[in-house]
Amino acid sequence: MKKINIGDTVRFLNTVGGGVVKGFQDKNILIVEDEHGFDFPILINECIRIDSTENEKLKNAKIEEENLDDQSTTNAPQVVDIDDDQPEETPGGDKITTCLIYLPTDIKTLSNTHFECFFVNDSNYYLYVNYMSRKNNSWQSRYNGLIEPNTKLFLEEFSKTELNDFEQISVQYIAFKHNKSYGFKSPVSVELRIDTVKFYKLHSFKENDYFEDDAIVYYITKKDMPEREMLITTQDIQQAIIEKETPTRRPRIQKIKKKEDDILEIDLHINQLLDTISGMSNKEMLDYQMSKFNEVMNENKNKKNKKIVFIHGKGDGVLKNEIIKTLKKQYQKAYYQDASFQEYGYGATMVIIK
Repeated sequence: MKKINIGDTVRFLNTVGGGVVKGFQDKNILIVEDEHGFDFPILINECIRIDSTENEKLKNAKIEEENLDDQSTTNAPQVVDIDDDQPEETPGGDKITTCLIYLPTDIKTLSNTHFECFFVNDSNYYLYVNYMSRKNNSWQSRYNGLIEPNTKLFLEEFSKTELNDFEQISVQYIAFKHNKSYGFKSPVSVELRIDTVKFYKLHSFKENDYFEDDAIVYYITKKDMPEREMLITTQDIQQAIIEKETPTRRPRIQKIKKKEDDILEIDLHINQLLDTISGMSNKEMLDYQMSKFNEVMNENKNKKNKKIVFIHGKGDGVLKNEIIKTLKKQYQKAYYQDASFQEYGYGATMVIIK
C-alpha cells in the first residue's frame, strides 16, 4: 500500500467518497477534508492514496459536475453516486444482517478509554442509512449516508462522558442493488436501548464475527428480521409531552438482576433507578439512592454469605463514601470490599453478609 502523507488525496475503500489528508489523529486514523470542506476521522487502512494522474481526472470530473449543476434547475433531485463496478456477492447475503459494534480504543484502560462505533452491513445490498440518538424527546442524526454491500463503516468516536447520549439509539435504512434485479426489502426502522453500564465492564466486550478485538454488538436486523421495530403512536407523543411538562419520579422496572453465580447486582446510578430526576437536588438524589441501598440490605441481612455488588460509579466518591459509612454504622456484621476491577473498574463495592 502506498504511504499516505499530509496533503495527499485519498479515496475511501469501504464507502463512496474521499478527500485531502489534513493530519493524523493517531498512527491509525487520518483526518480527511471532503469536497464540502468538512473534516472527519477515518481509519488509515480504509483509504488508498490517489496518484497525481487520477487526482487530476477527479478534479476535472468535479469541475464538469459543477458546471452541469449550474445548468440544472434548483428543484432537480439529488442522485447518490455509485461505482459501476459490481461488488462481489456472498452466499446468503440476500438476507440482510446489520449491527452496531462498539470497540474500546484501549481495552487495558477501560476506566478512561474512548470508544469507536462501526456499522456492519453483512449483505449483498447497498443500504442508505440514518443513525440517530435521542435526547429530550427529539432525535439527532449522528450519521447518514450510503453503505456498500459486505462492509463495516466507522461512524464515530466518543468518550465515556458522552455515554448518556447513547442510551436511546435508532437506525433507519432502505436497501437496494445497483444496475441489477433484486428482491424487494421493506424499509427498516429500529430503536435500541443501549445499556451504558456495559461499557464499564470488561466482560461485556465479547468475541464477535466482524472484528478480531472483543466488542459490544447490538444487532439491528438478523437475516431480514428487525430486532425491535420503532412504533410511535399519537398517544405516545401526547404522553411524552405530558411527562415533560409534569415530570414524575417513577422507579424503573427490573433495576435489580441476579447473576448466574448467585451474586446480586444492584445498579445505584440514579438514571437506572428513576425515569426522570427533573427538579431533584443532589441531596434528594443521594437520599433516594441510599434508600434503595438500605432496602436491599434489609431484604438480605439474614442471608448468611450472601454476596451483593452495589454499582455506584467512580464519580467524586460521594455515594461510595455514604455506603461505607452506613455499612459501618448500621450493618456491622457485613463485610465489604471493592468489587472486581475487571468487571466494574473502580465503580462498585461488594458486600458479603456474615
